[in-house]
Amino acid sequence: MPKKQSFHHPIDYREAMERLEQLGQQREPKQENSYPYPITEREQILIRLYSYYQLGMTPQRFYQKWDVTQEDIALICSCSAHTVNGWFNTSRRCSPPTAGHLRHLAIMDFLLEDFETIPRELLDRLCLKEDRIVN
Repeated sequence: MPKKQSFHHPIDYREAMERLEQLGQQREPKQENSYPYPITEREQILIRLYSYYQLGMTPQRFYQKWDVTQEDIALICSCSAHTVNGWFNTSRRCSPPTAGHLRHLAIMDFLLEDFETIPRELLDRLCLKEDRIVN
């Protein structure tokens, strides 16, 4: 069955959060192992929020905020130290960090800032390497 076509328009954060709160009060629990999960209005709103409000932090800002090495930044961004060194070297023409690199740094900043306040279940989902879907 073909997927229905959707048209994406920018989304207002406050309106989206209000609607998500309303939908959360009506939400029925998902049936385990009932893949694929349907994309309801809730999921569509979350996808649009994520798509239009990208999380990001520059390597320079992260480096100024935290006492890390460029090798640490490479580990966080899943890239080479050579790549990170290029981001900081203004005399060389190097590729800028990708949206993925910026997202990794923003998530790491969030974890470093707020680790103790994050529920254990969420940390497990963020940090454990395991298959999410079992065939």
